[in-house]
Amino acid sequence: MLTKEVRQTILELSKNGKSCRVISRLLGISRNTVRTVLRQGAEIPSSEKESSSAELLPVVKEVYLRCQGNAVRVQEILKEEYDTDIAYSTLTRLIQEAELRAPVKRVGEYVFEPGKEMQHDTSPHWVMLYDRKIKAQCASLIFGYSRQLFMQYYPCFTRFEAKTFLKSALEFMKGSCQCCVIDNTSVILCAGSGKDAVISPEMATFSRMFGFEFIAHRINHADRKGKVERPFYYIETNFLPGRAFEDWDDLNAQAKKWCVEYANKKEKRVLGASPDEVFIKEKPYLVPLPEILPPIYEHYQRIVDPKAYINLDTNRYSVPEKLIGKTLDVHKHPEEVRIFYRHQEIAVHPRLAEKRQGRSTLKGHHTRLYAKETNEALKKTEESLRCCHEILDAYVGKLKKHVRGSGVRQLNRLLSFKHTYPSEAFISAIKKASHYGLYDLNRLEELIIKYVAGNYFNLNEETEL
Repeated sequence: MLTKEVRQTILELSKNGKSCRVISRLLGISRNTVRTVLRQGAEIPSSEKESSSAELLPVVKEVYLRCQGNAVRVQEILKEEYDTDIAYSTLTRLIQEAELRAPVKRVGEYVFEPGKEMQHDTSPHWVMLYDRKIKAQCASLIFGYSRQLFMQYYPCFTRFEAKTFLKSALEFMKGSCQCCVIDNTSVILCAGSGKDAVISPEMATFSRMFGFEFIAHRINHADRKGKVERPFYYIETNFLPGRAFEDWDDLNAQAKKWCVEYANKKEKRVLGASPDEVFIKEKPYLVPLPEILPPIYEHYQRIVDPKAYINLDTNRYSVPEKLIGKTLDVHKHPEEVRIFYRHQEIAVHPRLAEKRQGRSTLKGHHTRLYAKETNEALKKTEESLRCCHEILDAYVGKLKKHVRGSGVRQLNRLLSFKHTYPSEAFISAIKKASHYGLYDLNRLEELIIKYVAGNYFNLNEETEL
């Protein structure tokens, strides 16, 4: 739209005898526009026109309340019940003019200097692990200035996993910012919220070790850590689709590779460069890592149960049998469980982090008592069966080959047949079963009963009364 000054210029040029063609060439506007201005004058004509859609305003108010503020549903009802096809943009303008919706509030932007702030949060994601969908906790850390991102996945997220992740993230970043913004999670806080939040002493000690402090934003103010909130959607829609993982190590290895090769190399519009390029400027301002990084572990004391196991996080880990009833020191590390007795390491188990009610047994910790007793009982049963008849000896050997396992149950049953039924009927049935390759003990017992009935009872003669 032409300004009033331009319109006055057109009128002055026309009074001085300039043609429409000349005025159009001088001002860079079309001749039709020049003619329109000469016809209308210097005043800008009012462009406010009474819209026919304004008549629908009372109807829109009624339908809007009925639909509980759903503008899409309002548009559908207007078309179905009132035979009015109104554009969605026009409908939203009417809703705003009628003040049915609260006006959109202006949002601010948090801008940080290099090395000033980093943000940390977690989010549950469904991942394809072990050929099935599993809910995992995605933990991420992002630097506020460069948007440098690091993420990992865990079966659950406790303070132990929080320290494990933050250490890995700061090693990945090769430094830390001065503060870390978090939400009001009980994983890091022990009381309060927002500015009144009390950081857990365990986590406060961890942060001092790496030279930063935790800051919790006020409740319902998630925009304060929006830089770490937004990437979760990016991860769900870019990293996870079409990927399957063999185990947790494979999942986290691919997650780290994705951060290095894709997420931190992709140019961001808000930065005008990739996070890797901006991170070069931020790196000199970071708090350097400690010269010696402390190991992340938790200490427990456990009493060895009668089965020579200690219990930790619903899982069981074996120890030597001689320590039954003793109190041991257990160090839980991210990847392994170390067990000590009187300051001497006696066992190192892989940590069963993703399992519940799992069991880890190391070779040499337990004698096979059950197997030993079973073998002795089997040996005694065979000795009772053999050396009575050569046909029975051959049948026992073939029976053991036809059954699964050691055949303890079958040999015990065969021995009970020997003790229960007459030996002549038993051996005769064994001969016939061996001839026809019959090793079903139920059918063998039926065969023995038939021999017993034929030899000891006259079933064909009628009893005379």
